[in-house]
Amino acid sequence: MRKTRALAALSAALFALSCRTTGGLGDRAAALAREAIIADTHIDVPYRLQSKPDDVSVRTMTGDFDWVRARQGGLDAAFMSIYVPASYEGNGAKAFADKLIDMVEGIERDHPDKFEIARSPEDVRRIARAEKVALPMGMENGAPIEGDLSNLRHFRDRGISYITLAHSKNNHICDSSYAKERQWKGLSPFGRDLVAEMNRLGVMIDVSHVSDDAFWQVASLTKAPLIASHSSARKFTPGWERNMDDDMIRRLAATGGVIQINFGSAFLSAKANEWSEKFYDALRRYRDEHGLGEDSAQAKEFEARYAKENPPYRATVAEVADHIDHVANLVGVDHVGFGSDFDGVGDSLPEGLRDVSEYPNLVRVLLERGYSEADVRKICGENTLRVWSDVRRIAAGAAASGG
Repeated sequence: MRKTRALAALSAALFALSCRTTGGLGDRAAALAREAIIADTHIDVPYRLQSKPDDVSVRTMTGDFDWVRARQGGLDAAFMSIYVPASYEGNGAKAFADKLIDMVEGIERDHPDKFEIARSPEDVRRIARAEKVALPMGMENGAPIEGDLSNLRHFRDRGISYITLAHSKNNHICDSSYAKERQWKGLSPFGRDLVAEMNRLGVMIDVSHVSDDAFWQVASLTKAPLIASHSSARKFTPGWERNMDDDMIRRLAATGGVIQINFGSAFLSAKANEWSEKFYDALRRYRDEHGLGEDSAQAKEFEARYAKENPPYRATVAEVADHIDHVANLVGVDHVGFGSDFDGVGDSLPEGLRDVSEYPNLVRVLLERGYSEADVRKICGENTLRVWSDVRRIAAGAAASGG
């Protein structure tokens, strides 16, 4: 009990530092960030730690997430992305995903006073009341299902609350928005079965990364709300299929779902997106020419050199709010949330949202733009928790009726 009180006191002190300005709206934003449930549906901590181990229970010198900064920013539910690169398709994907889940379980085991895995929205609220950071999990890339529906139950039982159906390449479930060739013209036959099984088992379906055709097919099949766990509005990045166009956002909302806005500059700004496209084209050519893997030291050196010689455009917290405004104006405030992609988009995070300590800066902008505190609470996390609850409720109802 004494330790819990000490942590609570430290948490309160950290929150006092979370707002860059004193008095007025800044204090109001910091207080609201502390009081509201902030749920961020996409944080790439596990993949970051498997390549470079670190202790996220203390302030780390690298990365975008740790307990100290999470408490500064008011983060209650940090969805740990179980990211499985596309290269694992048919090549040990399930084992790699299990390894990352083991890592998240290790964080909980080693620091039970600071972190706890959340398997339900109710868990999130309980864990937040205990002044800890909840760690729900989402799996980025359905490759670990490996064509076997029993693996979906395996991962659900291990704590996976959503699955992003594909990543940067087509897989056995569906086509990727990044793929030039569309193998399935949307969903594969197995992918159609998987959508139904995810509905049945209460696992949220994440349409980030999938092709437009795959999105429309999923939307026509699902009996439960969808999420786009880390996508933004295509209006600001015309022609870029990785973001969602207005018709897709409307259809997502019609399922009762939520688009969680990605904070990466390339998702927010056409200027940044153009830079990113040129950068990745150059990086791919360099890797191919030298036979390098994604994480090779030589490739990392090229990345750093390219960015130094061609400085990227960095978006701002106001541009994140622009995307939230667009979705809210298009389909209502009930269908937008946070899906930062912290630890997943490198140095491209916006000014004012460089890590998990800075959510109050976004809350402040939303308040400045006239959002009510009730609406800000929805955007911060209540929308995401509602969808998660709805997906679980629909699955429970189907099970009870024998469906």
